Amino acid sequence: MQGQSERPKSDRTTVPTGLSTIRNNVRGLRGLRGRMVLYFSLSAFAAAVSLSIVTYASTRAYLLDQRSELATSQAINNAQLLRTLVGVNPQDAGDIVTNIRTESGGYAVLFLNDQDSFFAQEPLRFTQSNLPTDLLTQTLDGKSSRQRFEFNGEPYEALGISISAISGQYFEAFPLTDVERTLNTIRTTLIFGIILITVAGGIFGFSSSSSVLRPLRRVASVATDIASGGLDVRLEAERDPELSRLADSFNNMVDAVQTRIQRETRFASDVSHELRSPITALAASVEVMQARRDDLSDRNKQAFDIIASQVHRFDRTVLDLLELSRLDAGAGKTQEEIVNLADLVKRVAQRHGFADVPFATTLSNDDETVLDKRRIERIVLNLLENARDHAGGATAISVTGDEHELRIAVEDAGTGVAQSERERIFERFARGTASKNSTGSGLGLAIVQEHARALGGKAWVETSTSGGARFIVSIQRQRSSELTRPML
Repeated sequence: MQGQSERPKSDRTTVPTGLSTIRNNVRGLRGLRGRMVLYFSLSAFAAAVSLSIVTYASTRAYLLDQRSELATSQAINNAQLLRTLVGVNPQDAGDIVTNIRTESGGYAVLFLNDQDSFFAQEPLRFTQSNLPTDLLTQTLDGKSSRQRFEFNGEPYEALGISISAISGQYFEAFPLTDVERTLNTIRTTLIFGIILITVAGGIFGFSSSSSVLRPLRRVASVATDIASGGLDVRLEAERDPELSRLADSFNNMVDAVQTRIQRETRFASDVSHELRSPITALAASVEVMQARRDDLSDRNKQAFDIIASQVHRFDRTVLDLLELSRLDAGAGKTQEEIVNLADLVKRVAQRHGFADVPFATTLSNDDETVLDKRRIERIVLNLLENARDHAGGATAISVTGDEHELRIAVEDAGTGVAQSERERIFERFARGTASKNSTGSGLGLAIVQEHARALGGKAWVETSTSGGARFIVSIQRQRSSELTRPML
């Protein structure tokens, strides 16, 4: 027979520390912290985009205006020069336009009404056909105008000036490449700035959320301690008025819960103590009547047997209630000793009439640990009696362990425990479907669970290889240097 069982695989699955940390952080971002990070990031993004749009628009307008003013000033000077030179020598208009000074990359065109001709500065590269149609039409109609356009894939701005003195129109195009290049640099810089500000906003939100959520984490930590039975834990006073109000309300709530639990625990203990005396008297009377049972009629014997069994059940229930009351109140002293768990469990089974149950262990004879023998005896006895009373008796006892924990397992000959009942049967006064008609108190497995928790472990039930139930109790292994353990 194998003496070792395994928990479900999910209990033993491990995740690398780094990956686990990343997963925890990702899960954390789904909650309040994630919303705060998202809020700060979106706020920073919106602010950065708005500021960038305003900055880019104002900078673009300023640069284009400055460029247009300089180009316009130069075009007007050139137009005045043409008015003087062409007015003196109109037959040399082509040469005069060719030699006119324009900006690098800029071009000039002159139209003379008298000659009905266009004179381009560089006719092989730029002519009037490259100018915007609207600009040509308006200028030729005698209206000075300007317009932006593209030539050979580059941005340009063209200016048309009417020169009435020579009955002509002067056109000059100047490049906006340097302005466009500057604007592209500014745009790229602003985009990177938006990204950096958004990331910085998220980092700031993450950092701020730590301080904002710190009080909530303290509340969650204290609530977890309280849920684990530490009713004396309280929140520390806070300097912030709102947090101080929360801490005071939380502490007052815990005080009220603790008072109520203590009152109910004390009531259950008092009731159990008060019932102890009459039950003792009833049990003594039943023992006296038991000596004269043979003098009773068959009908009276049946009635007497019912009374005797119910008195025994009542006595057992009261004893179990008293024990649970002591466990809840943390009464009694822990009596820890260095023992071999396998040897202890075997002796407990033999002492209480279960010597014929097969026993197996994987522990060596010199494998010792620090344990409270009284708790171990109560756990083993309750499991064996539970198997006897509800499942046709125990079929195997095993003790296994590793360097971290020890396990006691008891298998029975019953039909097993339904999956839906495996958690509930460890609650107080709870019974499985197979034990509805039994005479137990419904507290035995609850006592096992409480003692297991006091030993740093827990109790659960599985299906044995034979189809019955396999009750397992894990116990935290202690070394001889750990002789102090808090009571429940």
